[in-house]
Amino acid sequence: MKPFVIDSHCHLDRLQLTPWEGDLSRALAAARDAGVGAMLNVNINLEHEADVRRIAEAHDDIWFSVGVHPSEQDGEEPTMERLLALAAHRKCIAIGETGLDYHWCKGDTEWQRERFRVHIRAAHACRKPLIIHTREAREDTLRILREEDAGAVGGIMHCFTEDIATAEAALDIGMHISFSGIVTFRNADELREVARRVPLDRLLVETDSPYLAPVPHRGKPNEPRYVTDVCAFMAQLRGISTEEMARITTENFRRLFPATA
Repeated sequence: MKPFVIDSHCHLDRLQLTPWEGDLSRALAAARDAGVGAMLNVNINLEHEADVRRIAEAHDDIWFSVGVHPSEQDGEEPTMERLLALAAHRKCIAIGETGLDYHWCKGDTEWQRERFRVHIRAAHACRKPLIIHTREAREDTLRILREEDAGAVGGIMHCFTEDIATAEAALDIGMHISFSGIVTFRNADELREVARRVPLDRLLVETDSPYLAPVPHRGKPNEPRYVTDVCAFMAQLRGISTEEMARITTENFRRLFPATA
């Protein structure tokens, strides 16, 4: 029997790429056949929230989040009222993708920090965990998480690529750490060392599909089925079986998102 594993972060509304030729149903069937038992479909802007939500509504094994990615600058700005109205849906289990990104956004980024705070406050109000993105902004990300008491709701540092000090600080706040296909990349030695040291009870795996396909699928559109490759790689790093890593990360996800159990 194939191990049951959960893709804790994917963008199914954007998975309209070859080889699926826009047929999401075939990509989902391939994921299920590979042993992917559930998926969290992550929203990045309000203009496409309905697409993200409809996919979750159509499938028992898919849930979704609501939020506006920190690099999204041209669309509707989220308010607490808007986020809370969307988060009331029975299949919405998280707030995000939110956070800070100083790589793509330059100059005055105070608007990013204020948006991040709005998301955290919405998470408090609806008592749902956060999906956190951080890039070249570790100090401010951690500071705001502490100032807004994000640990009270918890969440995921998604597609983690930071150093062990950042991981330990995020763990101290109360976050889980999720690893994507980046951990399999040839030049990711430092990240692999972080992956070896994160406590097993705070680990998650993801694809971030359709981006960042893991080895041996680099150069192809990423798909939820490839989370099994990330899981197997992480198991090898930690010296446990793939089945055990799948069980651990699935239990961690279910504990963070009890509505999915």
